[in-house]
Amino acid sequence: MSNILAIVGRPNVGKSTLFNRLTKTRQAIVEETSGVTRDRHYGKSDWNGIEFSVIDTGGYVVGSDDVFEEEIRKQVVLALDEADVIMFMVDIKAGLTGMDEDVADVLRRSGKKVFLVANKVDNPDKIAEASEFYSLGLGKVYTISAMNGGGTGDLLDEVVLVFEKQSPEEVPDLPKFAVVGRPNVGKSSLVNAFLGIDRNIVTPVAGTTRDSIYSRYNSFGFDFLLVDTAGVRRKGKVHENIEFYSVMRSIRAIESSDVCFLMIDATQGFESQDQNIFGLIAKNRKGVVIIVNKWDLIEKETSTTKSWEKTIREKIAPFTDVPIIFTSVPTKQRIFKALETGTKVYKSMKKRISTSQLNDKLLPLISQTPPPAVKGKYVKIKYVTQLKTAFPAFAFFCNLPQYVKDPYKRFLENKIREMYDFTGVPIQIYIRKK
Repeated sequence: MSNILAIVGRPNVGKSTLFNRLTKTRQAIVEETSGVTRDRHYGKSDWNGIEFSVIDTGGYVVGSDDVFEEEIRKQVVLALDEADVIMFMVDIKAGLTGMDEDVADVLRRSGKKVFLVANKVDNPDKIAEASEFYSLGLGKVYTISAMNGGGTGDLLDEVVLVFEKQSPEEVPDLPKFAVVGRPNVGKSSLVNAFLGIDRNIVTPVAGTTRDSIYSRYNSFGFDFLLVDTAGVRRKGKVHENIEFYSVMRSIRAIESSDVCFLMIDATQGFESQDQNIFGLIAKNRKGVVIIVNKWDLIEKETSTTKSWEKTIREKIAPFTDVPIIFTSVPTKQRIFKALETGTKVYKSMKKRISTSQLNDKLLPLISQTPPPAVKGKYVKIKYVTQLKTAFPAFAFFCNLPQYVKDPYKRFLENKIREMYDFTGVPIQIYIRKK
């Protein structure tokens, strides 16, 4: 189960600076997929060998000052729902403000683990000034400087202790499918359609508490776990910032799954938010099947599916080798096709190709189309092998790895996709020194 840390607080206290500090060591690894819509407010971090996701809620606040307070309150509430640990940031230079007190009020009542962090403590003389924040009633005040990193190590030592206690749950080794997408695209209906095919063969998996519930589906030759996040949402209208809402809601589902069904509403088209969620799936290296739902409501011309596919692929480039299925959940149209495709993508993710086969097939192609020479220097790729990772990753060993640029990596990736069916599966190409 993934651990999620959310950074909350009013504007300009330094949330993004801390976010960048926490994620920067990993950002290079997390964001190696070129062209993925960069979600600046979500990243991965790792401290003492414990990995966790970080969300900077500040990046999602929109509106003028009067809207600000209401927005921030909503985001704090949503972060409380979704995150395991909250880091509440205050600014030692500005001192205690009314808005800090409001946020603290919400946090105190939540029962969640909250770390109160006073930022901008750039020299030891300022530490004493942090004492006024004890009046917020949130316990110890951690003093840090997000800018130069002072105090962040001690803070993270404490944070990961909380994550360690939440030991991973025992989950059967089966394909894990998650249905993700914006609110109201029909996710719950799809989950119910999957599970409702025959309710009595679906069993909740014992021991999976917290908010991603796995349901096991075993029938018609399918056996998988469905990451059910649809039922988690509290009743009551949601007026939150919709983008923030769908990202928060999707992160845990995506991280808990092997393959994601990204659901799009055919009546609304493929929007920037769909693109963001696709970016999260690609960034987490998960298999993906795009499901265009409510297809029965669309006026058809002969080329409708073709033009839809073209538009979607343009928006998700460069990772375009993705299955797209047009469904109508109420009529159960192509629901089985979606399941079959998801299963196929899962199998492709687990595919191992022998080193000898890779070299026999790829090296002749590479010698026909070698990487372009740089400054009169020629790159010679000598050897290729598949790495032992959770998703397909290939290492190409050569004399001058620094001269192999993204377009050539994409050429190699496309060749691998042509030879071995990796539709819907992210592939990573590493160029290493031999």
